Amino acid sequence: MSNEIITGFVQAVDLIMSLDPEIIRITTLSLAVSLTSTALSAAISIPLGTLIYYREFFGKRMLINIIQTLYALPTVLAGLLLFLLLSNQGPLGPLGLLFTPTGMILAQMILVTPLIVGLTISALSGIDREMRNAISSLGATTFQSILTLIQEARFAILAAVILGFGRAISEVGAAMIIGGNIRGYSGSLISGTRVLTTAISLETSQGDFAFAIALGIILLGVAVVVNLGLNIVQSGFLAKNSWTS
Repeated sequence: MSNEIITGFVQAVDLIMSLDPEIIRITTLSLAVSLTSTALSAAISIPLGTLIYYREFFGKRMLINIIQTLYALPTVLAGLLLFLLLSNQGPLGPLGLLFTPTGMILAQMILVTPLIVGLTISALSGIDREMRNAISSLGATTFQSILTLIQEARFAILAAVILGFGRAISEVGAAMIIGGNIRGYSGSLISGTRVLTTAISLETSQGDFAFAIALGIILLGVAVVVNLGLNIVQSGFLAKNSWTS
């Protein structure tokens, strides 16, 4: 068994070094889907989270609790709910988004958006209340106040976006249900719906361990890059705090 593992790793490294077209296609699609879903989620979540933090309204605490509960939303459940909406019998069926990269982006947005919204609220909650009062007392509009708050908490908010990308790139349940794990066609870098996580699951079940290990190494590399990015952002946040204190 150990010889098979070693052989699998050697073959996996060879596949990566030779720039196997299928591996390149799967990796490219994974990054395209996850980066797009994270960017769209951030564009929605950061202003929404800031607005929830800035405004006082009935049920605010309950809404925040619901958002935080959605951090742990099972990916298969998100995939199932979206599948019912996008299927031929569903209300969004005519859009034809099922088993497409666009459908996968929507699935990942469902998972990532609550995380970024909640962490944005948490980041802004760490801002000194006196600063918020000072912004208001200077006659700033709501829009100007929100921009100032986002600027002040930018490091923590960026960390939330990075964590959101990490959740998107590593999820498998929703991608499998909505994407269908369809193999792309040769000659196109972005085709099909087979991403890193779903391809690893398929290749492992088929016994192609070398290919699965190669994809696993790439996914691990992405995780390392995400972690390094998070550490850099956190270092900047700590440096900012020590400079201002």
